[in-house]
Amino acid sequence: MWLLPALLLLCFSGCLSLTGPDSVTGTVGGSLRVWCQYESTYKGYNKYWCRGQYDTSCESIVETKGEEKVERNGHVSIRDHPEALAFTVTMQNLNEDDAGSYWCKIQTVWILDSWSRDPSALVRVYVSPATKTPRRTTRPATTPIFLVVNPGRNLSTREVLTKNSGFRLSSLHFLLVVLLKLPLLLSMLGAIFWVNRPQRAPAGR
Repeated sequence: MWLLPALLLLCFSGCLSLTGPDSVTGTVGGSLRVWCQYESTYKGYNKYWCRGQYDTSCESIVETKGEEKVERNGHVSIRDHPEALAFTVTMQNLNEDDAGSYWCKIQTVWILDSWSRDPSALVRVYVSPATKTPRRTTRPATTPIFLVVNPGRNLSTREVLTKNSGFRLSSLHFLLVVLLKLPLLLSMLGAIFWVNRPQRAPAGR
């Protein structure tokens, strides 16, 4: 009678000794990080990341080796942080096949049987398609240039700029003539006509 409650208590304490996020989400081509927290009792044990529907039959992907350095297997890496009582798992270059059920686990049992199990925490990984944003290209505003080119002759860039500058200077000169010189000329002509106007003789003479 006492065996079943003892096993339940062992399982319950093992589940509470390791915690992690219920789920994490990444995008195709991106990366994600899982943070798993453990008790100080398991500070010197190896930690590992496995995949499968059940923790007792999941397939180990990558695990620590008792050192505070990154261990890598393909695009998945793991690192233990004893000072923070946690270890992190990083999955890079994600694809849709990476979605599924994973487990944060601590290796405490060397010979697995039906009565023993490692502390574990279930983490569900979701991978969403990458969103593409259309690029917008803008063209700088340009001023149209009208040139009279002799047939059979190619103009260099310098000649084009010189001719374009000449056209602009001539246009500016024409505007100055119209706005400034023409009123002055009309005023002078009006003054000359006023001075040379015919004089009328006084009445009664």
